[in-house]
Amino acid sequence: MLEPVPEDWRRFDPVELSPILAGAAEAFHEQGYHATSVRDIANRVGLTVPALYYHHGSKEGMLVALLNGGVSHLYARVRRAVDDADPTPTARFSNHIEAVTLFMVHRRQFAVLDSEIRALSAANRRTYAKLRKQVEDLLLSIVRDGVATGEFVVAHPEDTVRALLGMIQAVATWYDPAGLLGPDQLAQRYVEISLQAVGRRAQNP
Repeated sequence: MLEPVPEDWRRFDPVELSPILAGAAEAFHEQGYHATSVRDIANRVGLTVPALYYHHGSKEGMLVALLNGGVSHLYARVRRAVDDADPTPTARFSNHIEAVTLFMVHRRQFAVLDSEIRALSAANRRTYAKLRKQVEDLLLSIVRDGVATGEFVVAHPEDTVRALLGMIQAVATWYDPAGLLGPDQLAQRYVEISLQAVGRRAQNP
């Protein structure tokens, strides 16, 4: 978990990480996992290499802590957003999409680490994939509820959910805070696009 999720799930407080993980996150974001050495991270945080190994065991251990912490925080934030919505599938779906989009904007440094999962051992990859799938499964359950109530018209719910989450994941790779759309505006635009993808117009909930 990066930080406790606030009651207002749309609010993003400063991230509080240990100096080691903060240095690792910065290095991985700037250079990529493979191009970063443990000595690079040690130099950033003013520690010795053995000290880093003592706390996290390996460079992969640091990546695991960041990945698992980030996705656990994402799921907790999405869970709170969904629970905060009206009980209709449309409202819960909209909050889910908004929460994921806001995370990709406000926590880009952690979101882009998802591309580094190929560096994980098989066991660590399975653990991370299981955590990440909670976000997908929650959205899929909402879409299926919407199909059952007639709010959504979706021929292939699983494929649609994976496509939507893939689209939103990509936000972390291109979003520019100096661009035309602020985080809230972008999130609302993605809610509209996503509602159209499941056969429901955002302006007619």
